[in-house]
Amino acid sequence: MRGGASAMIPKTRHLPRAFIIFAAITIVCFTANAQDNLKVWEKFDFAHSALKPSEIQSLPLEDLKLLRGIVFGRHGRIFKDPDIKTYLEGTSWYKANAGFQNSMLNALERRNLDLVREAEAGKHEHVEPGDMRYWRTRPLATKKLGTHSGAEWKVLVAEVEAIHGKRFEDDPWLQQYFDERYWYVPSARYDSKKLSAIERKNLDIIAVAQKKQRNVALLPGDMELFENKTISEQMLRGLSLHELRLLRNEVYARHGRIFRAPWLQQYFESQPWYTGDDKFKDEQLSGSDKLNVETIVKYENQIHEELSTKPVTRSLLQGLFLEDASQMRQEIYARHGKVFKEPWLQKYFASFDWYKADPDFADASLSEVEKKNIVTIQAYEKRAVTAMSTIEG
Repeated sequence: MRGGASAMIPKTRHLPRAFIIFAAITIVCFTANAQDNLKVWEKFDFAHSALKPSEIQSLPLEDLKLLRGIVFGRHGRIFKDPDIKTYLEGTSWYKANAGFQNSMLNALERRNLDLVREAEAGKHEHVEPGDMRYWRTRPLATKKLGTHSGAEWKVLVAEVEAIHGKRFEDDPWLQQYFDERYWYVPSARYDSKKLSAIERKNLDIIAVAQKKQRNVALLPGDMELFENKTISEQMLRGLSLHELRLLRNEVYARHGRIFRAPWLQQYFESQPWYTGDDKFKDEQLSGSDKLNVETIVKYENQIHEELSTKPVTRSLLQGLFLEDASQMRQEIYARHGKVFKEPWLQKYFASFDWYKADPDFADASLSEVEKKNIVTIQAYEKRAVTAMSTIEG
């Protein structure tokens, strides 16, 4: 049952009073039953005693999630997940600690969490963000992947790389997301060659499933297939601005281009096929490569232009994480030269050739269409899921 007790209530605006009362009672019973089932585990000393896989293998998925909550809850971690939050707050021993850090967990607690997370992943009907460590040595089947938003696909792929310490300078929210995982250890020098044959195959399976579900023709990493043939604008539809930028620069990267923007250089250095060549010049690009860059640039410019001249469509926002939507909204301001207080945001927009800082920027310079698009995106942001709550633990 994905989502625990909260998944029991249909998200319908007009529900009979009797149903609402029944649903409320159901949640109370769910929480009470969970507390009864987990009493023995509340007494377990996860910091000094090792779990055995056989001890938890028979636990239902809902109890495993709450068991994970107990390990963190002993240190006062505050959860966003409503099931874990309600459960912990219903115990007598839980004391919320806003200053919780993963560094408070000792090696044995981390090992115990690994066993719980592995048991959870093994019971998931479909792969979910947070499961990819379980699949490090197991080949994925397409039917096991299920359906995901574009943002969830992004996390699944990044997880495979984060397991090996990859940093995500191009996506500060994604970096923060993994910084909050108890198992994540960033590497000063990520090496994609450390990915096993099974991990590489799993990434290929994810890419194929992602393209099929999102109904897109290609994704960053696919330009190798178009070294001698051209792409069309139709093939680019459905890609985000970030993906388009990576796709365009991938054409150059496959010739060894060294990038001025640090996050772009870091991204391509993490690709197994990339070999830097400081002798390569952009003007050397020719044939289908040059035509493909021109096609992508034209399509990118069209989207950038539409942010200022046309109403933002639902399809452009669909599936974006809160952080991605926010970045799109900020671009409207960046097009007028706004100087951002957040260093990473300023650094990101400063890496675009079109960005010209204007210390005198004021909202009055925005057009009516831009103002309406900002409101539309803000409304989407209020409903969007943050990457930080995709999986906790």
